[in-house]
Amino acid sequence: MGDNNTYQHTLDYLYERLPMFSRIGKAALKPDLTNTIKLCAALGEPHAKFRSVHIAGTNGKGSTSHALAAVFQQAGYKTGLYTSPHLVDFRERIRVNGTMVSKEWVVSFVEKNKGLIEEIQPSFFEITVAMAFTAFAEQGVDIAIIETGLGGRLDSTNIITPLLSIITNISYDHKDLLGNTLPEIAAEKAGIIKQGVPCVIGEQDDETGRVFFEYAVHKQSTLHYAQSLWGIVRTGSDAKYQYYKVINNATREMLDLRTDLRGNYQQHNIKTVLTAVELLSHQDFKLSIPGALAALAHVKSTTGLHGRWQWLQENPVVICDVAHNPAGLTEVLNQWQQLQANSKHIVLGFVKDKDVDEALALFPKDATYYFCNAQIERALPAAELKEKAASAGLGGNTYVTVSEAINAAQSAMQENDALLITGSFFIVGEALAMWKYENAETGG
Repeated sequence: MGDNNTYQHTLDYLYERLPMFSRIGKAALKPDLTNTIKLCAALGEPHAKFRSVHIAGTNGKGSTSHALAAVFQQAGYKTGLYTSPHLVDFRERIRVNGTMVSKEWVVSFVEKNKGLIEEIQPSFFEITVAMAFTAFAEQGVDIAIIETGLGGRLDSTNIITPLLSIITNISYDHKDLLGNTLPEIAAEKAGIIKQGVPCVIGEQDDETGRVFFEYAVHKQSTLHYAQSLWGIVRTGSDAKYQYYKVINNATREMLDLRTDLRGNYQQHNIKTVLTAVELLSHQDFKLSIPGALAALAHVKSTTGLHGRWQWLQENPVVICDVAHNPAGLTEVLNQWQQLQANSKHIVLGFVKDKDVDEALALFPKDATYYFCNAQIERALPAAELKEKAASAGLGGNTYVTVSEAINAAQSAMQENDALLITGSFFIVGEALAMWKYENAETGG
């Protein structure tokens, strides 16, 4: 057990020593790139040693990152993937070809660089980014898919110059940090557009479109609008897959797609991935649309993606989804409403800095609720959530932990009922940990 204890000790050091946004929120953020630049300079500029794709956006950036990583892996490229936050194990943030870095590697990186960490005093996210860039440089990846943590312009990941930038969409989240209007939020995300580097825009609208256009002109970048380039129509679904026809709007060619990404909202992300593949295939990568469609059939097993409209159980149905802001929850709850079940149950928890009242207004009044909070300081206490929910006409009980809430829901459920676990990454993370992470794929 020595290794595990040492690993846990190392994580405790990082969590306790360094301000961590997921745990405490706004106070953990360092509002510029200075620390990341200093860290990477001391580590030998690892971010300059691999090619990359940079992905920002309010929703969909995690799924898009994993799907694009799956495409590169399927094509035989050694692929780094940096995402956040993690659901169960810290090392989910840093993967190469779908495999997390080893516990030993994390321990030795921190040991080796403790002096540097003490001197610079980075945030948890800053040191994690430096760690990921070091891992990718050491392992000699052919490509790294880098997801921003928050925003874009001042996000620690923004010291890279990628081959391609991707902005999935813009909606309201983290208003206290990124702005109160969509153009303000778009300006933060547009901060990842680099000089002469093309950029894919996943979903467009007039308010944010002007912002991206201005940034692109200023940076001499070309914008490619996924929504205009690809059409997609769902043709069916089964226990494991969604089936689609995708249409290349330029050539009118129609292709069949089978994907293990089962959330209806993935349609947006698929268009974005296909647009990115077309652009990257011109940058001396041997990528193709047929190859990308094949890779999209098994994104989860290829990359380790979890928590996106993930079926944990089939009868009674148990589904979890990390949606946590009004735009993301709207998509998830639309799909939930279409699901046939005798009675519906929802395990729900949020973090304090979300627009909880706006989110609660989206939830159906005819479900039974199990209010809980994740085991982090930033969690909204279950009792407060219950009060807010009552004002929105939602009824249910409070539970001390996520697992108690899930157990209560399961005890109350009959066959042909359904349970949804949602509201935050941290709620879903604790649910997956309880569900025996490795076996969480049974229902697809």
